[in-house]
Amino acid sequence: MPERFSFYKKQDSFLHRLNPLSKLTIALGIIFISFLTPFYWAPHLLIIFVIIPLSYLGKVMRDYLKAMLRLILPAAGFLFIMQALFQPFEGSELFRIGFLHPTQESVRFAFGNATRIFVMVSSFTIFLLTTHPSELMTDLTRRGLPGQFAYVIISTLQIIPQMQAKAQTIIAAQRSRGLDTESSFFRRAGAIVPLVGPLVFGSLVEVEERAIAIESRGFTSTHIKTSLHDVPDTTADKVIRWMFIVFIILSLVSRIWLS
Repeated sequence: MPERFSFYKKQDSFLHRLNPLSKLTIALGIIFISFLTPFYWAPHLLIIFVIIPLSYLGKVMRDYLKAMLRLILPAAGFLFIMQALFQPFEGSELFRIGFLHPTQESVRFAFGNATRIFVMVSSFTIFLLTTHPSELMTDLTRRGLPGQFAYVIISTLQIIPQMQAKAQTIIAAQRSRGLDTESSFFRRAGAIVPLVGPLVFGSLVEVEERAIAIESRGFTSTHIKTSLHDVPDTTADKVIRWMFIVFIILSLVSRIWLS
């Protein structure tokens, strides 16, 4: 599977050597802890002491920072602004502009939710940057997950990189035919319209071609399948998985106990 069709960045790091299920457990564990813990500052501490160190250990900090600036921060910032301005919390007003009157409680609530979204997207970003889709699919099917479900998961992870690669190919082809894609904003926006058709129909054709290809390789066969590539599952992987499962349970118990 070409790496250009995934977010995966090939590196020799601690995270890259972990089993894909272990990395998925880490990502889900961070998310569940962030949403389940009753302590307000827990998501912020996860960012500082878990997510950023993980990006450093995985040697993907530069790619993570790019994703954070382009996607994660804008999404979390938009959520923060919407909830801070429109959540109907009573309390001391910070300012009033027309019908907009955010309070300290609404800002606190919005900041907490935006931070949790930041943690969630960051966790999956690091997971995608350090996990090759084919290794994830191989490991999941080896553990008994039906091939159809594994294919749905992998296709979902690949859809954005595939669309980006196809869009760049179409733009380059159209630019060679004289399409203006580098002038004013409105002209560039108008130039996008002719690209939508080839992008959508090309993606549909790819889906059909892939379905034919995997069917020809016995994808729906009920016989036990083997793989040329063995995905390691060490004792350290098992310890990490159980450790994060325990953390999730403790977060849930503390949430119930203190609620």
